[in-house]
Amino acid sequence: MPNIVYKIVPTTLWQAARERGVFDGAPIDLQDGYIHFSTAAQARETARLHFAGVEDLMLLAVDGGALGEALQFEPSRGGDLFPHLYGALPLDAVIWERPLPLGPDGTHRFPEEMA
Repeated sequence: MPNIVYKIVPTTLWQAARERGVFDGAPIDLQDGYIHFSTAAQARETARLHFAGVEDLMLLAVDGGALGEALQFEPSRGGDLFPHLYGALPLDAVIWERPLPLGPDGTHRFPEEMA
């Protein structure tokens, strides 16, 4: 399994988490009982399906290894294995955070350093 997982999150929600020192999840995460992540190969489709046209987002790169056994890869969309974190995201596991702007065609522009 990949060591880096990615989280798309509204900027205001991420800023609030940084102030608190922990990210408990977005509303959908809290509803489902785990924090949804994507692999590098899944992130663009996640953005397209769940964040189409949404501005003011952040993309977080997270060290999956630092999350230990709380990070589980489970079948989801199309049977693909998606990373799910059962617990809060400690901020020290975040490798980097970048804005995830919309391009002129309405799709999100992912940063070059994304694997």
